[in-house]
Amino acid sequence: MKKGLHLAGALTLLLCLVFPVVVFAGVQATLPGSDFKAGDTITVEGTIEPGQDLFVTIASQRMFAPKDTKGVHETKRFKKEAKKRGFTFNTSIPTLYYILTNTPEKFGKVKEKRFGGPSFFTQGGKRGLYKTTMFKLAKFEQLDDNAKSMLGPIKSVDQWNFFRFAHESSYGINTITKEKTKVGKVVIFARSVLTDYATSKNYWDKGTSISLDKNTGKFKVSFKTYRHTPPDSKFDVMVNGEKVGTYKLAANGFWLKLGGRYMNPLWIIIGAILVGTYFSMIGAAGGMLMAAFQVMVVQTAGPVGINAANVLRPSNMALTLFSPLGSFYRYAVVERRVAWPVGISFGAGIFIGSIWLGKYATQYLPMKTYKEWLAILVVLMGIRTLYELSPKVMEKRKNIKAMVKKFNEAVAKAKAEGTSVEMGRIEPVKTGLTDYRFKFWGEEFTINPLLFGIVGLFIGVVSRSFGIGGGFLLVPAMTTLGALPMYVAVPISLIGTCFSSIGAFLGYLLNGYLPDLWLTIAIIIGGFVGGTLGSRAQKLFSEKALKIILAVTLFFLFFRFFKIEIWI
Repeated sequence: MKKGLHLAGALTLLLCLVFPVVVFAGVQATLPGSDFKAGDTITVEGTIEPGQDLFVTIASQRMFAPKDTKGVHETKRFKKEAKKRGFTFNTSIPTLYYILTNTPEKFGKVKEKRFGGPSFFTQGGKRGLYKTTMFKLAKFEQLDDNAKSMLGPIKSVDQWNFFRFAHESSYGINTITKEKTKVGKVVIFARSVLTDYATSKNYWDKGTSISLDKNTGKFKVSFKTYRHTPPDSKFDVMVNGEKVGTYKLAANGFWLKLGGRYMNPLWIIIGAILVGTYFSMIGAAGGMLMAAFQVMVVQTAGPVGINAANVLRPSNMALTLFSPLGSFYRYAVVERRVAWPVGISFGAGIFIGSIWLGKYATQYLPMKTYKEWLAILVVLMGIRTLYELSPKVMEKRKNIKAMVKKFNEAVAKAKAEGTSVEMGRIEPVKTGLTDYRFKFWGEEFTINPLLFGIVGLFIGVVSRSFGIGGGFLLVPAMTTLGALPMYVAVPISLIGTCFSSIGAFLGYLLNGYLPDLWLTIAIIIGGFVGGTLGSRAQKLFSEKALKIILAVTLFFLFFRFFKIEIWI
């Protein structure tokens, strides 16, 4: 008899270890294990008191409070947000937190969300070019006592206020939760309160299923975990206010520690090669395109407590520094078409602007307005670039017209002979601080190095603010203000972007912001290879084709700066 009892006890213990069963005041629940991979679906099932609503709370054991951040800019931002939103520097919340329920209306409402477009664009009194819906969390005082008792580790008004900020403010999402619920490629909010997707059809409920029989209290909940949850994160699971278990999410791929993502570095290298090739051909928009690649493909997030932008920007510097280095040997040594006085003047101005003046821009300039003024500037430059191709302008710029004719004749001859075209070289005529003259393809060009050093100051500020090289302003400035051909403007631009990248990168380091190591290594490899390919590919395109490519790039940036998201 005793032997049978011992056997039954052992079997019971074994079952509890494999399928934990927890019973609390009418709550009985099981988890199918305790170890999963990030992105796996977790199932919780069991019974609650008949007639009750279901509340499954899943909260990471890791908590975060504003005092935990090591970021200079984040500390300043949290101080402002705390006063405005009703939390303190000591207020802590789980970094990832979800409420799965059949009654989401107890915690908030589905509301219209407008987004995109310039800040001055409104429809029906609401700002935003596009519209969608989102789950808007209610204020703490609007929650009933039953709802408040189901919040698990969130117990106070300030915690709930901080939770709302972390899940509904784009800054909070990019700094704390890192989980982005999107429409197209645009972040709307982070998942918080979820219900059955088959019933709601809300895009944020996708991956969540909830079944509840109120007559018997039997329930089953399935929840798809966040694909980019940091390795070995532990979560507590509560059902109707009672803790029923804990699970851990293991790594699911190659983890970028500061990037905060699972991503194969090979894809980053390929992306950097493509961007670096394009950048080295036209000398513009490499930083912007790499930033877009990081946002849309890599989705660089950063560690908890550091805003994603402060990891993305210094990582971006790797492309705008090493891609020019990959192409510079051919431009400077092999083909000798670098106008050094202009490049050095430009570079010095950009360096000062990025490492010194740029820090004030990032602190005091309102970025929304700043980007919109840049949008106007780049579209005007794009229009001007196309206008320069008109017969009227080409007649005035006889040196460029003559150079283009000679280049086209050389291309035709090379094709006929089955050889590659030889590029023209820079032949200095006069060197001065305000008057530099040189010949290219036998035609003389004049430019003011000092003027472009001053222009470089402004471009350096832009470079530091956005984590880019500034080439999208450099090249059109040289072709419109300096009347230089693209074949000369691009090598000068690459000198400028090297200086701006070094200055901006040092600025971030001085403030304690580091790039992700593996992300940076992948971008360096891809950028250098792309720079080498781009310098070789440039001579395959005519002056006209290069200017059209530049203009198209500027128009693309116009849409990006004005948040006219063309993929929606």
